[in-house]
Amino acid sequence: MNPLQSSPGTTFKASPGMMYFVQRMVVHQSMRRAVVAMLGAGIRLYRSMTGPIAAVRRRREAPTDRPVRAAVTAAQSRSSVHERVILSQLQVSGFAPLPALLSARQIDDMHAFLQDKPVVDRRDHARSFLASAVPPGVPLADYTMADILACPHLLALANDPQLLALAAGYIGCTPTISAIMLRWSFPNDAPGAGVQAFHRDSDDWRFLKIFIYLTDVDEGAGPHVYVRGTHRANSTLRLKTFTDRAIEESYGDARVVVTGKRGFAFAADTYGVHKGMVPTTRPRLLLQIQYSMLPVFAYSYQPQPYAGKLALDPYINRLMLRMG
Repeated sequence: MNPLQSSPGTTFKASPGMMYFVQRMVVHQSMRRAVVAMLGAGIRLYRSMTGPIAAVRRRREAPTDRPVRAAVTAAQSRSSVHERVILSQLQVSGFAPLPALLSARQIDDMHAFLQDKPVVDRRDHARSFLASAVPPGVPLADYTMADILACPHLLALANDPQLLALAAGYIGCTPTISAIMLRWSFPNDAPGAGVQAFHRDSDDWRFLKIFIYLTDVDEGAGPHVYVRGTHRANSTLRLKTFTDRAIEESYGDARVVVTGKRGFAFAADTYGVHKGMVPTTRPRLLLQIQYSMLPVFAYSYQPQPYAGKLALDPYINRLMLRMG
């Protein structure tokens, strides 16, 4: 069973659920920006008293503190011009390509680990199978959270100082890792529905997702499609999908079809309109890491025990891992 339940169900609790829907009901960007500013200030204050910077004040900085400290520092203060360009692209268009985050060998390690791990049908969570033996008609399937967290290189990647700094710069405070997903999209003749139709995500007041293709993705392998600039537009009270024709008529050439070789990485604010195209020729394996201000209150989190050797920030990883 996947410990991160990504949709309301039997474990969905009323109080967090209410917090999720209150956030969703604020659809005007001016109001959302005001809430983001207040939340960001509160989180920055909390981290100044409890986070690694506060700890540094109480003792000499150790080498292992430096990557964590980089995550807390606002991205605007970093010296890298390239990182500031990426942040600017995200703020303006909601989408930005990223430099390579995984080597070919690391991706090989991940595929080797996942080879004998079952995936779970997104439409029927009671049904699992190997990605090499997919039942007919299955459009999407996910690896379990236990296997995701055990997958080589994945936790180190999610805690990469540059990614954390990018997320901090975009959302305005220390980020929380609120979702990690490894998903197969399989060739299918059915029309796109759900996440394979144009839609918005409404997971938190502000959030950022990192995507990495773990297989080659051309137009026949289900590329991600993003409509630039829509992350700054007001949403609607009811989350809905949009037809391709409606998006074309409304936004024209603002759409970007994201193709690339395995290892290609990009960041997106998926409050903006987007979709994953239905593959027609070959399957796609996608890694997604989400950073947000708060937990996604529609999810049921069950942090997994962590006894690894990485020096991880307990606050950033609190929804995924139980430390100590």
